[in-house]
Amino acid sequence: MKTILTTGSNGLLGQKLTEKILAEGRVKLVATSKGINRYPVKAGYGYAEMDILNLQQVREVIDKYQPDAIIHTAAMTNVDTAEADKGMCYQLNVVAVQNLLSLCEEKNIQLIHLSTDFVFDGEEGPYKEDDPVNPVSYYGESKVWAEEIIKKSTADWVVMRTILVYGITNDMSRSNIVLWAKGALEKGLPIKVVNDQWRMPTLAEDLAEACLLAVEKNAKGIYHVSGKDYMSIADLVRKVADYWALDQSIISEVSSVGLNQTARRPMKTGFVLDKAINDLDYRPHSFEEGLKIVVEQMTSRK
Repeated sequence: MKTILTTGSNGLLGQKLTEKILAEGRVKLVATSKGINRYPVKAGYGYAEMDILNLQQVREVIDKYQPDAIIHTAAMTNVDTAEADKGMCYQLNVVAVQNLLSLCEEKNIQLIHLSTDFVFDGEEGPYKEDDPVNPVSYYGESKVWAEEIIKKSTADWVVMRTILVYGITNDMSRSNIVLWAKGALEKGLPIKVVNDQWRMPTLAEDLAEACLLAVEKNAKGIYHVSGKDYMSIADLVRKVADYWALDQSIISEVSSVGLNQTARRPMKTGFVLDKAINDLDYRPHSFEEGLKIVVEQMTSRK
């Protein structure tokens, strides 16, 4: 049985990986994050505090647990924060990857690296894995730089690009567009949403499954992994309102220019999923199926 080390285990994807591995027992798990373990179940796996920018600490953890694969989920993912603090974004999204890669090469460890649809400019989506990248934000640039470093590596690697991940953590500590829209509408707060940006929202459980499949199947190369439904951000929010029977009259649709965000976003991304479906046997849920899973989890946590 393979041993997998995850970075960013306190985040949404990190917690879903822990949950899935504990439930299914397909691999052994070592979870790592900066700070204490926030996952409620502490037994059945290893946990280590690990700062991905501290190469010596990363080396010590890897030497101790000797993983076969690392699923690297830790990153700066807030696009506007990345634009405002380029130095820290570069450290977290590029330098940390260099740190991990150097050890993966040295110790023959497979790296599963999470990337993003924001490597594309959004002019001609949905995109295939070999379409040319052209980011329009610093966040997107940082992820492209990381990908370029990985492609030159002698380690076994997978770059797994994804889109707009949603779901819930056990302590509800991580927000995302679905939870944000639901929460605001339940409080009766008027919200503005863009109607000219198109995405394929990804259920966190689907992404976690794809990561494990990539390890189990010894996958190599770039994979596009997302949900299968293509929609505008405004449509997404309206689907959330529909699902929970919330008031849509307080939703205002605006253009990207009208929202005045710090960083530019690509207009129309989305992925062609054929490679992941064929190579990994990836089977994403529909958006409505994903919302049903979120509801079931919310109910079970009450």
